[in-house]
Amino acid sequence: VANICWWYAMGADTDITVTPRPVYYADGRKEPDCYTRPPALHDELTARCGTFPLFQFWGPGASLDSSRWIADATRHIMRTHRPDLTLCYLPHLDYDLQRYGPDDPRSLRAAAELDAVIGPLLDDARAEGRTVVALSEYGITPVSRPVDINRALRRAGLLDVHTQDGMEYLDPMASRAFAVADHQLAHVYVRRPEDLPATRAALQDLPGVEELLDDEGKKAHGLDHPRSGELVAVAEPDAWFTYYYWLDDARAPDFARLVEIHRKPGYDPAELFMDPQDPYVRLKAAAAVARKKAGLRYRVAVVPLDPSPVRGSHGRLPASDADGPLILCSTPGALPGRTAATEVKPLLLRLAGLA
Repeated sequence: VANICWWYAMGADTDITVTPRPVYYADGRKEPDCYTRPPALHDELTARCGTFPLFQFWGPGASLDSSRWIADATRHIMRTHRPDLTLCYLPHLDYDLQRYGPDDPRSLRAAAELDAVIGPLLDDARAEGRTVVALSEYGITPVSRPVDINRALRRAGLLDVHTQDGMEYLDPMASRAFAVADHQLAHVYVRRPEDLPATRAALQDLPGVEELLDDEGKKAHGLDHPRSGELVAVAEPDAWFTYYYWLDDARAPDFARLVEIHRKPGYDPAELFMDPQDPYVRLKAAAAVARKKAGLRYRVAVVPLDPSPVRGSHGRLPASDADGPLILCSTPGALPGRTAATEVKPLLLRLAGLA
């Protein structure tokens, strides 16, 4: 079975894998590239499709280019390797729907752009007699209120930081409680049971927090995993959680202004923007790129510390089916109606004749 996965797929039990992976040079440079199994596929795809457009995959430059590369690479692999099961992730609709909200004309235009890219891929699948399943893992809904959950914990004396070079860093080992923010959910980790009442008191009246799930609440929602937070915060419909923990922007760590998904203790959709308050932001970005091309160290510090431009998010249970995830299949009658997320894997294996 050949299974093509595009994100977080390294180490998966597949015959073929392609996923974005930068080159991390010893001098600190990060250059676009991809990871493939088998290794020879790397040069084959790069020669045919070009270098994977990493900086159009995420960040302020995120655009259709990355989805087009993935679709083209998928078409090539289907033609040349004939996999039994092909999984292809096209990220384009994540970008403008989070930037502008799902009802903005720019988001509707993004859907039309992706439709044009998907068309040839669907034509190839149809010509090969393949069954096609289109799956979204969530629906993005309008938001307008960022909720600084970690700042609330810090003001309550529960979250600690340490300082280096004038910058503050979250100190999870010293903190009595801290939150890992993920869109409209936040896992709140509380070190000791006796700190649970203080943590709950700090958050239960925080504007934008609709619900705090304890052990029973997590179990009722299927979130009682051993690595879940002691509490799980759920945002109100028009709100979402930031990861921010500093109280003064002058003390923010330098990575806060970067596209830096590995160092931030939580998701940061502000990475999709260039700082609208900085009139020189594009000039700074151009100067950083020039330093990069000259082989010098560089930092593209353009991400705003003001999260208010974000207009789309997800994570809550949708208020209506129209706001939820979607699954479509080219085979009539293949879907039994509503499909649980846990039913998707056996469904795909059955449709591929691999069950």
